[in-house]
This record gives sequence, structure tokens and C-alpha cells, in this order.
Amino acid sequence: MVSALSSIRESLRASSVREPGVDVFKSVLIANRGEIAVRVLRACRALGIRGIAVYSDADAAGLHVRLADKAVCIGPAPARESYLNARAILAAARKHHAEAVHPGYGLLAENAAFAQAVVDHGVAFIGPAPETIAEMGDKVAARAAAERAEVPVLPGTQALHDAEQATDAGADIGYPLLVKSSFGGGGRGMRVVRQPNELADAVRDAGKEAAAAFGRAELFLERYLPRPRHVEVQLLADAHGTVVHLGDRDCSVQRRHQKLVEEAPAPGLPEELRSRLTQAAVRLARETRYVGVGTIEFLVDPATAEFYFLEMNTRLQVEHGVTELTSGIDLVQEQILVASGEPLDVDQDAVRPRGHAIQARLVAEDPYAGFRPAPGTVHDLHLPTGPWLRLDFGIDAGDRVPAEYDSLFGKLLAWGPNRDTARRRLATALDELRVSGIPHTGDYLRTILERPDFLAARHDTGSVERDWQPDPAAQPLPTDVRTKPVRAPDPVSTREVSLHTDHGPVHVLVYGCGDHDPVTPPAPSPVGPRGTPYTESAESTGESRAPMDASVAKVLVTEGAQVAARDVLVVLEAMKMEIEITASHPGTVRQVLVSSGESVSAGAVLVTLDG
Repeated sequence: MVSALSSIRESLRASSVREPGVDVFKSVLIANRGEIAVRVLRACRALGIRGIAVYSDADAAGLHVRLADKAVCIGPAPARESYLNARAILAAARKHHAEAVHPGYGLLAENAAFAQAVVDHGVAFIGPAPETIAEMGDKVAARAAAERAEVPVLPGTQALHDAEQATDAGADIGYPLLVKSSFGGGGRGMRVVRQPNELADAVRDAGKEAAAAFGRAELFLERYLPRPRHVEVQLLADAHGTVVHLGDRDCSVQRRHQKLVEEAPAPGLPEELRSRLTQAAVRLARETRYVGVGTIEFLVDPATAEFYFLEMNTRLQVEHGVTELTSGIDLVQEQILVASGEPLDVDQDAVRPRGHAIQARLVAEDPYAGFRPAPGTVHDLHLPTGPWLRLDFGIDAGDRVPAEYDSLFGKLLAWGPNRDTARRRLATALDELRVSGIPHTGDYLRTILERPDFLAARHDTGSVERDWQPDPAAQPLPTDVRTKPVRAPDPVSTREVSLHTDHGPVHVLVYGCGDHDPVTPPAPSPVGPRGTPYTESAESTGESRAPMDASVAKVLVTEGAQVAARDVLVVLEAMKMEIEITASHPGTVRQVLVSSGESVSAGAVLVTLDG
């Protein structure tokens, strides 16, 4: 597979291979973890750079730790005490003589204060200037920059100061509209408002959520597009004034504003629209004096062929690999070289994207239980092989996917000379993929690749939640059962039993002779957007249990309190998602067995009820 990918790169960009100059960094600290840390470490190795990893106690045996030239523990499992602890990261960089820090994506990657602290400590930051991160991280300021660059924006507002101002602005914009956080992303601090009487509650709730998630409660309003496509443009710019785009990507397959499938180029776009998108992205990069790798995201209205600026990501994207496969350019290596001061050795005329690439994100979530987070240990891992495939993974067999961090553990990509070939290659690869020990999105994403609207590129950002909800009745058997079937004498009845263990749920097939009908396992309780209520059944025992390894974010009841059915008892946090544990029936709280900040294992009793 490695040789096949090398052939792709050679054929796509024979002139792209360049040796690093004498001033390129000798050592780089990767201020991240998991799959992206592995990706950056491999780029460093290709450039002959010493790669320094950091890790928390939860990641002490992680793949990125095993692959690094040097690995440094920076704190306990909670991200705020390790991967978000700028002081600990900078101390590691100084102690181990790192000349540069690569932030990866997520965590501190778009934190302007962290970027400034790195620079202030005399270490290079592999990314744009701190002031650029600050400007484009503020969505209101980013809208203003887009307007200066003559990039279309949706009708919207500046930062809001009170509900009355929001009401007046809503009347001007029209409904439906979006209430959005000025900082952060991932769907937090965002509400769709369809009627004026919904606006005040939406502003209040979005502000609280934004403050909790990002430490900033500022909001603004923007017109809501009901069925847009999400199309983005990959940019590459150096400190010498060269800005090039590497084409576009479609990221419209999403749930809760989180991407699931990405592809390059965006299918079905008129070439005139594609040209306007890329030109607008380059103008905005020039307006902000951007240096490094970055992405401009747009919403495209298929009905009108118009597009609107959404945001700029001042970092590497999770989906950067599909652009690498179609352009032949290693974006991580280019980030490092540009940050060291080297000029780009490619101009716009030399960029010739070829073929099509599609990526499936593999995350430790159960699509058939509302994408419930599902941390745990990967007992067995079989990765597909074959030409034109690329696998970016942050785990190996025996590794644990921790509850404390993002649920992404790997990405599976396929390239083809056209979209349908790439799609079929990815589908075949997903068929071959085997991950045992944790639920994951692979089987569900395989079904998306066959959806008629996906085949015709008629899908939009709402397709998953509106039309493609996973069907619990179609849930495949656990991988262990599919790959290691137990033979039993005929005639036989079969039933599946789900057991709660300290290591998460275990599914067992029970075989037996007789006339009993097979028992159909009950459908999992749903988890909605943002972890809306997941209720662990407590009708017979009065016990509410943790459905996965998690930390306790909030305890909302006290012993002796009266609760109604579906009242929230405890809020858990796992993999950057909140899960509300609710009462299955009315009663009196007998015991509260957990407290805020505590870590709990799957199956742990949280609250007991009488009644």
C-alpha cells in the first residue's frame, strides 16, 4: 500500500518533492495526541526532524508515544490538566530543546493566547500569526474581514448585547435564523430559531452553552439556510506573499455539525461556481496576510448556486488527507517548511488536482444509539489493504480509546480516477475493516456510500439527521460475532444478550436447542443532539447507571429529592459530548453515589431511586 501511495504522489506532482533547507527545524514538539500526533510525527520523520510527543496519564501507552523520538508526560487525564495546559507544554518544549511547536487540530490549535505564548518563549509556532488566529477565531471579526475581501456573507449582526437587540435584529434578518456563538464551534452555542417567540429562549440557552464550552458567551445572529452544502477551499501561503489554493472539498455529510464523510473535489459543482469559491478564498487569505495551511469554509445554496462565508479554520483540517491524495502535496510537511521561513516551491498554475478522494471518519460512537460515545479498549483491529487506500490511525490492537478526549481514532481514505471508483474502493475497504471491543461508525458510513442522494450528490448538511438516521433494526452483529461465529447443532434457537461489564457493554450470542423463538434484543435508548437524554433502564432496580466510561460534569439531584420520569439526574461528559442521565420513573432519590469531577466506568451506579 505504501508503494502504491508513493506512485500516486509521484504521478500527481513529480516536481513537488523538495529537500528541506538548512534553516528547517531540527526538533518539533507536537502539542496534541492520537491520530493527528501520529500524522505529524511521520511528517517530521520524513523531513529528518526529531519529533517530541507529549502525553497525559491516560495516553501513556498511546501509539503517538510509542512512535515519537521523545515523549514527555504533561499531566493527568483531564485535558484541562494536560493537553490544554499551556504552561506544561511550554515547559516540555524548553526542557527538551524543541525549536517549534505543532498544535495539530483541536485542543490548543486555534488558541491565539497559546500561539503567542509559544512565540514569546522563543519557539516557533507552526501556524499563522497569533493575531490572525484571534481575528479569524472571532466569527464577527471574521465576517468583517470577509466583507473587506468582497467575499459573500449571510445577512447577520455584530455581537449582541441583550435579548431586545436580538429581537430587533431578528426582524431585520427574517426567519428562520441562527443564533451562533462568536467563539468556538462544533455546534455548541448554536440554535435554529424558526419563529420570533423562540428567539429569547434560544439566546439565553446558546449563551449559557457557549460560556460553558468556550468561556465566552458572546453571540450573533445569521440567516439560516435550510439545506446547504458545506464546501471548503484548502489554502497554502508562505511568508513571502505567495498564496495558492489546492482545490475544494465537500463536507456535507454531518451530524451535530460534526463531519462524517469528506471528499475532494466537491461533486457536482458548476465550474464557474468552483472558480468563484477558490478565488474568494484566496482573496480572504491575502486580506488577512495569512501564512501557513488554512481552510475557508462556505455554505453553498444548491437552489441558487450562491455561496456564503462560514468561517476560516486557521489550522490543519481533519480532512486534509483527501486534498493530499488529489494534489500530491504533503500539507503537514509544507506547514513545517513554511513555518521555518522557506518559500513555497509551487505556484497556482502548477497545482493540478487529479482524480477523486473520499474519507470516512472512524469514531468511537454508536450510531445505532444516537451516536452515543463509546470509549473502551480495541481488542482486535484488522485494517484493509490494497492499492489506492490510505489509513490514518492513532491506535493499534490493544490500545484504549479514552473517554476524556475526542472520539476520533482513525480515518480511512480511498482515491480513484473518478468519484464512483473512489467510492467503491472506500466501500470495499469499510467492508474489510474489523474493529472489536468498541462500537464505531464504520458500518453506518458504509451504508451512506450507497444512498441514492449521496450517489447523485444531492445531499446536504441535514441529510443524516433528516433522512439517513441509523436504523437500530439494521445494526450489524458485533465484530467478534461476525468474525468468529460459533457453530451449533440444528435446529437451534439464538438470542443475543447484552451484559454490562467494567469494560463496557459485551454482546453475547446464546445458542440452544428447542422450540423457543429467537429473542430480539431491545433497541438501544436514543441519544439526541448534544447528548440529549439517554436513560439507563432502572424500572426493576431503581438504579441509574453510566452507559460508558465518562466523567461527571454535574449532579443535579440530592438525596431525598422527588423526581419525575425523565428528570435529569446527572450530566456525564465523554469524548467532548454531554450525556444526560434521566430518571426512568417518578420516585425519591435514595442515594447519590457520584460527585462532579469524578470519573466513572461503564455500568457504574450513579443514582438510586425509591418508587
